[in-house]
Amino acid sequence: MPIAGVSLNSEVQYLKGVGPVRAALLSSRGIHTVEDLLYYTPFRYEDRTRVTPIRDVMPGQYATILGRVLTCGLMRTRGGMYIFDLSAVDASEVAAGLSRQPESGVSPTGSPPPGNTASQIAPPVGRSPLSRRGNMIRCKWFNAAYLQKNHIFRAGQRVFFYGKVEHDQYGTGNLQIIQPQYEILPEAEEADETPLEVGRVVPIYESIGALTPRVLRRLTWNTLALVEGQIAEYLPESVRHKNKLLDRGPAIRLTHFPAETTDLEVLARFRTPPQVRMIFEEFFNVGARLALKRRHQKTAVGIQFRVMPSAREVIKRILPFHPTAAQKRVLREIVDDMCSPHPMNRLLQGDVGSGKTIVAIQAAILAIENGFQVALMAPTEILATQHFLYVRQLGLPYEVDLLVSARKASEKEDLKRRISAGDVRLVVGTHALLEEDVEFARLGLAVMDEQHRFGVMQRYSLIRKGVTPDVLVMSATPIPRTLALTLYGDLDVSVIDQLPPHRTPIVTSLFAERDRERAFEFMRDKLRAGEQAYVIYPLVEESEKLDVRAAVREYEHLKANVFPQFTVGLLHGRLPSEDKEDVMRRFKAGEVQILVATTVVEVGVDVPNATVMLVEHAERFGLAQLHQLRGRIGRGRGKSTCLLVAAGGRSEVAEERLRTMTETTDGFKIAEIDLKLRGPGDFFGTRQAGIPTFRIANLVRDQEILEWAKREADDFIEHPASPHEWESFVHYLRHEWPRRYGLARVG
Repeated sequence: MPIAGVSLNSEVQYLKGVGPVRAALLSSRGIHTVEDLLYYTPFRYEDRTRVTPIRDVMPGQYATILGRVLTCGLMRTRGGMYIFDLSAVDASEVAAGLSRQPESGVSPTGSPPPGNTASQIAPPVGRSPLSRRGNMIRCKWFNAAYLQKNHIFRAGQRVFFYGKVEHDQYGTGNLQIIQPQYEILPEAEEADETPLEVGRVVPIYESIGALTPRVLRRLTWNTLALVEGQIAEYLPESVRHKNKLLDRGPAIRLTHFPAETTDLEVLARFRTPPQVRMIFEEFFNVGARLALKRRHQKTAVGIQFRVMPSAREVIKRILPFHPTAAQKRVLREIVDDMCSPHPMNRLLQGDVGSGKTIVAIQAAILAIENGFQVALMAPTEILATQHFLYVRQLGLPYEVDLLVSARKASEKEDLKRRISAGDVRLVVGTHALLEEDVEFARLGLAVMDEQHRFGVMQRYSLIRKGVTPDVLVMSATPIPRTLALTLYGDLDVSVIDQLPPHRTPIVTSLFAERDRERAFEFMRDKLRAGEQAYVIYPLVEESEKLDVRAAVREYEHLKANVFPQFTVGLLHGRLPSEDKEDVMRRFKAGEVQILVATTVVEVGVDVPNATVMLVEHAERFGLAQLHQLRGRIGRGRGKSTCLLVAAGGRSEVAEERLRTMTETTDGFKIAEIDLKLRGPGDFFGTRQAGIPTFRIANLVRDQEILEWAKREADDFIEHPASPHEWESFVHYLRHEWPRRYGLARVG
């Protein structure tokens, strides 16, 4: 039964019209309470104060049309594609006779009449006088047999259609909308219900299973009426007043149901005062939470390292080249943090090849010379192994070891004993470092490489293994400022924005598959000159589902038929660790001239003599991934070239990715474009990166509001208007806000 007194904390299951089945659907989107429902906001709006008559729509125009279904049915083209084809006439012009079953098309039940087969080129349109050309429009959905199977449409229904109007390319003279968004209206609103479908700016919600926009609209409208006057305010009054923000209650109501006078263009850009208030609120809460965390970190007691003369001597001996100005700057920032009495929490960003690892090693030397241990954590065994080999070749005067799952059980047990005794001063490892039985004697510094690949809480799992060690997070994936403010907002940031002076820009060229041999010939010329090359494939082995070249088979083909005069090696993630290490050693030594690989070489591989990379099926890789792969070359003094071989028929997004790769090598510019193409949730290829799930705010669209809200949050946490206001808001942040966003901790 519905709850008598509904509050924001009431469970949605007990709202009128919900029940257990619909509650389960809502729960799948994180909607458990009334407040959750009110934060499920529209993703767009339709101006149904001015529904366009069909006779007035123009080709090229996006229009909202209210039509009544005349005929519909499934057709099959000569090429074998199924298209659901529907014809509709203006609902306001339909005569009473239309309620009779049409002479052709579908019956009122939605099933084709006798004789109408799926192989028909198109269902005949109705022959009602009202179906004359100026009053009728056709709507088509490709590969949409489900519309027929589920009897979605039937003759006589009133339906809103929204989409881009075009001429029918098959010459019928009709206008058409391809893949229109639609909403089927009930035959009549209940007598006591306010009409929500026409005569107003209508909010359009993303469907949740069987919960259509119309259902969600009615549910939200009724719920707003139930909690009228109960929507408490959480944003501090001083912040609202200073920034001229609406109160929370009106902002929520007008975000769902805008006033008729609202500027539709501003509404579509999510810049009306109610929308801005809602977006600001989300960003302000995250910013304040992170500001509190930074405030705590700055007051926590940490290790106060000292710059020992012995540390300077070790660093001088191991530096492979003269540091760049950028490396010197960020090392100074790191050392200043380490010498403070509070724990360091710093993000070290730098493009591929900028020299982040050697900076981290210098920080490690400082910690070790102060009598502490260092943990260097990488997301994959191959990257951890490469870090270990790199550190070992530097000739550090300490015991350095590698902890990965692939090592023998007896070796791991012995290593764990030596770690707990403090004998191993620098431990390189993967997630194995997080196991409960790994205990450090005196952990002073934790370095986490490519941290976005770990779950956000794993950073803290490692920290708890020591007494508040300093933390240095490294990322070779340039992070757009909007993501850095939310994902790493509790960290201070250092950026290496300068490549070593001997590096030359990498030239990137795009090849069609038919031009592959031309790319191979370019590689042969470079190989004959004594240089080395990578050939990258998206898969290890062939897949029945994907028509994609695979590394194992192509390795045999390249070795026997394409490059028989050269030595070819194979590297992929399924190889045993010993084999991976052996092939990488031989490639670095120049014994292997061509390395055929998958994306296991995406990070951490440094072979200065490798000057050519050929990426097969480049259209299948993400932009950040292509940039990381390309970063494996260009590490020596010679000119380097990246050859992208891509199949035809690419999507617009794939085309944009490939075009970006050929136009720039700037990792931060690439990251900004990648964020726009993929969205924040998928930017790192995973949703476990710790990015808060915003309900209305969008990290791409709302960058300026994010920066504004963060400034205000920082200012409020450090300089509140009153102690009472500060305490009240902090209580909300700690006890009520995290549940709504599913976060126990941000950052």
